[in-house]
Amino acid sequence: MTQRSNPQLPLVLASTSFWRRKMLEDVGIPLECVGSGVDERSFIESDPERLAAVLARAKAEAVAHRFPGRWVLGSDQVVTDGYEVWGKPENPADHLRRLQQMRGKSHDLISAYCLVLPEGRVIEGSDTTRLWVRGDLSDRELDAYVATEEGSGCAGGYAVEGKGAWLFERIDGDFWTVLGMPLLKVLSTLRAHGWVHA
Repeated sequence: MTQRSNPQLPLVLASTSFWRRKMLEDVGIPLECVGSGVDERSFIESDPERLAAVLARAKAEAVAHRFPGRWVLGSDQVVTDGYEVWGKPENPADHLRRLQQMRGKSHDLISAYCLVLPEGRVIEGSDTTRLWVRGDLSDRELDAYVATEEGSGCAGGYAVEGKGAWLFERIDGDFWTVLGMPLLKVLSTLRAHGWVHA
């Protein structure tokens, strides 16, 4: 039998991401945010959907071990152009190279989530959004964006919710997925498994 949530115990978000926290707080979910301590670079998977799922689960389970009996949510993103799989840029040179490679092309951003229920059961899901980078971007513009460091901690090396919006001409899919988590799927999963939203 699925356990019902205790309103005195907030959802534990296995992330310190500003946008993931804001998304959940904006829809009224009480939160406790905890960094997972997971080293993302230690995970190697050639399949981008699998990599996003493995990272989300690793983060959720790492935090769930520290908070037994709680609802714990982990999430992660990767970007792929069909050939390479990208996480966060390693350094400014890598950051610029990636943006140059994406210029004038489309790529997919995959956002996976993992929910650990109070009894320990694991529920997983993901969503994919396609983005088109402008083809008329100059190297000077890309270099200037890298210098802002805005996208240095983001999958793909951009933050669409900020100055990174100038890099794109089109987005097909869920904008919440781009921000860091497929929010509507996460909310549906919470409801389906007994989370009580007051």
